[in-house]
Amino acid sequence: MGLMALPILAFGQKNLEDLLKTHNKNLVPYITIEELVMPKTEAILLDARERDEYQVSHLKNAIYVGYNEFDISWIHDIIDDKNQLIVVYCSLGIRSEIVANKVKEAGYNNVENLYGGIFEWKNKGFPVYDSDNKETDSVHAFSKIWGKWLKKGVKVYNRDLPPQDDGTQKNR
Repeated sequence: MGLMALPILAFGQKNLEDLLKTHNKNLVPYITIEELVMPKTEAILLDARERDEYQVSHLKNAIYVGYNEFDISWIHDIIDDKNQLIVVYCSLGIRSEIVANKVKEAGYNNVENLYGGIFEWKNKGFPVYDSDNKETDSVHAFSKIWGKWLKKGVKVYNRDLPPQDDGTQKNR
């Protein structure tokens, strides 16, 4: 089932855990935000969203790999150590599971999916960075249905348009 067919299922979910159980198959383990921000956690971060989403904001030092255009050869070009911790994220952790599984199937042994993705990262008050690597409050919310999971920050739905206020901007 493609992401465009999922909005009805996404809208009916009451919490993040139920959403991820509905859409993911546990192909790769999750890493929590709290685990990722531990001082000794050294991970390569891969952003599995589309380029316009990445340009609005991303996690510090994250490498754009995309979803629709993802190519495993890019990973082979940038990551030599098959045991290096690799954390893949997207908006919520659905697209990133698919990309993370492809990385795992390519022989990388330490691949994890960021639980809740960039939305949960921002919801917990951690910084995100724009295309100039400056801290920003904006996060690409993908669509209004998926954007309901982003509780903090400024929701951006199209790179060329200013953020839209859909009535949920109170928690900034």
